Parts: sequence; structure tokens; C-alpha cells
Amino acid sequence: MAGKIMPNRLDRVFYQYQQELEAKALEVLRSGRYVLGPEVESFEREFANYTGSRYCVGLASGLDALWLAFRVLGIGSGDEVIVQANTYIASVMGITINGATPVFVEPDIFFNMDTSRLEELVTQRTKAILVVHLYGQSANMKEILQVCRKYHLRLVEDCAQSHGACFQGKMTGTFGDIGCFSFYPSKNLGAYGDGGAIVTDDEEIAGSIRMYRNYGSERRYYNKVVGANSRLDELQAGLLRVRLKHLSELTEERRKLADRYSQELHNERLLLPRVRPGCGSVWHQYVIRTEEREKLIQYLDRQEIGTIIHYPIPPHLSEAYAYLGHKRGDYPLTEEYADTVLSIPMYNGMTDEEQGIVIEALNSFTE
Repeated sequence: MAGKIMPNRLDRVFYQYQQELEAKALEVLRSGRYVLGPEVESFEREFANYTGSRYCVGLASGLDALWLAFRVLGIGSGDEVIVQANTYIASVMGITINGATPVFVEPDIFFNMDTSRLEELVTQRTKAILVVHLYGQSANMKEILQVCRKYHLRLVEDCAQSHGACFQGKMTGTFGDIGCFSFYPSKNLGAYGDGGAIVTDDEEIAGSIRMYRNYGSERRYYNKVVGANSRLDELQAGLLRVRLKHLSELTEERRKLADRYSQELHNERLLLPRVRPGCGSVWHQYVIRTEEREKLIQYLDRQEIGTIIHYPIPPHLSEAYAYLGHKRGDYPLTEEYADTVLSIPMYNGMTDEEQGIVIEALNSFTE
């Protein structure tokens, strides 16, 4: 036995690139520049180039990227934003922090926004769509863009789980007005602490985000708006630059892990994830579904295999959004997913032996 197999391991990538990461950390520490210096500027340029965007602005977190995106687009009280119901609650917080109202849409079989339901949700108050590329796979951007153009809606992309994922060859984050990224350590492009960014092709939007992230000032002590303290720090930017150089190979490793799961898992009690044609997943998570989830979790736990539920409580049923007045049954597919999804171990540095143990255990589940 390989010891307890965790649902995620963050140390494996560090040890894989330990020398580069430690050298960069020492370089930044010795530089005396720790906030909004050359590492942030370099990372912003390199990440913009990676995504195919004109501009990138580093921020303190993915949540900051989301709420600042809607802030600079002028979306607030009285406005509605359509967002999928089965997302992580941070996506919705990006809307409601600004006083706008989330309008939920059910997911499709790929765990992403069901685009066939979008038009029926558009009202006079609808100002934007927030698309979430969940678990590493792009949503159906062709149909989402059609709706946005037809009704003159803004488009914000939550790419917290889709670094490098593409729709028909174009990278997530580059379809809408603003693409929002998280660099939380567990992300495919993870920092060693909190971090986030936006990408955009709009120079004015990029400038506004830069102003908002630094107390609302374009130059020190001259504050144009009530802003935030949301700056990607030099150390994290430097470490992200190291990770970004290796992101393609790290993504390929995750794809190989996912391919093996998809080829070798054959338990009829488990429903495996599907990939939309034309959308290559970067496999932030490998999410199965089962009606016997609690039994499966306990079974795997006895074999020292860890799992995570992404996410057990959909935002519309959370205490934080009780004021919206939703009840169980309002979004039945979202609720079904919340009751049946399970993320199995998936991480860079996972060994053949570890994955083999997980596969054997899942195929042997008969309780």
C-alpha cells in the first residue's frame, strides 16, 4: 500500500521544481521589492501572452477579480447577472458584493452552463452573463456569445478552474469583457498563497482594475474612487512565473491521469465525466457521480483514499443567500449534482501506483 492517498497533493509540484522555486523566492527576497514591482509586471505580461489577451492585472485573489470585474463594468443594484447554479459560491459573491442579483441557470451534462436555457432568463434588468468554466472544461462559448450579442449583455468569465482550457482553440478568459482567474494553491496554476488576476483586451478596463486594486489611486495619495487593497505581491508573482513556464507539461500530465481513469474505470455504479466535443479539459478535478456517494466515501476512506465533494451545498440553498428566497426543488439538476458528485484523487505528481490503487478500489466497489 502506498500510504493514504489524498484527494490533492500540493507538495509534489514544489519538489519537482524545487530548485527553480527556491531560487526565485530568494531572488525576490533579496531584491527589496515586495509589492507591485518587476515580478508582477513580468507575470502580467507573460500571463497575458499565455492566454492571448492584451492585458493582465494581478490581484490578491480570484474573488477580488470577480467583484472588481463587475464593479468596473458598472453592474450593481437593480441589475441581474445570469450565472450557473452549480458553481462555487465565490462566483455568486462577485455579483452580490456589488448589489446585483444573481439569476441562476441549470447546468448541462458537462457540469457547465446549459446554454439552451439562457434566453428564457433574460429580462430588462439583465446586464451580464457570468460563465464559469467548471472542473477544467470550457463552457459552450459559441452559444453564450450569441445570447450576449443579441441582448447586448456584458460577459465575464470565471476561469478559476480552467487555466489553459480552450473552446475550439481559443483560451478561456478571452471570449468576454473580462476573464477572472484564481491562483489559489490548489489551482492548475497555483501560487504558494492567495493570488488572482483579470485578463482583458480593453485598455480602459485594465486601467480601472489597476486603479481599484491600489486603493483607487492611479498615483500615490491621489484617490479617484473608493478602491481596495488587492495587489498580487512580488513573491507570489515570481513563483507563478516559474509555474507558468511549466504549465503546459503539468496540464499534459493531468490529461494523462484523466485518460487513464476514463479508460480503466468500469464500475456501472459510477458515472464518469464527459468532455464536450471541441473542448479539451485541463482536468482541474476528475468528478464522478454516484447515487451511493456516502457509502462510496466511507468505503474509500477505509482503504485510505481521500475524496472531496465539489460542492455539497449549491449557492441558492446556502444560508448566505437565503434572502433570495430560493428553496429545494427550484434547480433540481443542480441539486442532483450536489447530492451525487465526488472528486477522486487528481494531482500533479500522482504515481502510477497511487492511481492504480484508486482505480482498483473504485472498480471493486459493490456495496
